[in-house]
Amino acid sequence: MQDQTAELDWRDGQIPVARRFNDPYFSLADGLAETRHVFLAGNELPACARPGFSIAELGFGTGLNLLATITAMPGIPIRYTSFEAFPMTAPDMARALAAFPELDARGLLDVWASGARAFTLGAAQVEVIIGDIATTLPRWQDRADAWYLDGFAPAKNPDMWAPEVMAEVARHTNPGGTFATYTAAGAVRRALAEGGFDVQRVPGHGRKRHMSIGRMP
Repeated sequence: MQDQTAELDWRDGQIPVARRFNDPYFSLADGLAETRHVFLAGNELPACARPGFSIAELGFGTGLNLLATITAMPGIPIRYTSFEAFPMTAPDMARALAAFPELDARGLLDVWASGARAFTLGAAQVEVIIGDIATTLPRWQDRADAWYLDGFAPAKNPDMWAPEVMAEVARHTNPGGTFATYTAAGAVRRALAEGGFDVQRVPGHGRKRHMSIGRMP
């Protein structure tokens, strides 16, 4: 089955906006700073990382979170699984990542252009699972130690944040595992709490007052 590729518009020439959801892929204020605040610090990374640590992500997008993670924990062998329904083309990914020259995107761009969706990048074993999250996540045979919940805004992409999907996130989390997300939407926090997470609302990045984190007991 051929990938349904992402359809993009560009804001200020360098910020990709998903036409399907009318939402940017990363913060207009500084996407890399947002990733570091929300997903890395929100999951207490790299402090909690160890060999074999498993990170899972909803929404691969530009690959920014992956690159920021590898940069923050060089040499630590981790597993990184991302779920993406509408993958970017390699040229679009290259254009988006050009906004972050401090990240070395060459390896990712090379494997992405080759069509590989399971590959080694640095010390990370990476798999990007393409398809509808309602189908792909329940079939996943692994569990995560940390989740990056980075789908488009719940109001614009409700299917990604459906209670059934959040329940699957919880089901696919190891004891003591964590999640972090930029959203503080009440419905999302309730669904994750119902899945078993201890959920907290904490200060967000930039102009976002709040975000959400949680831990599985």
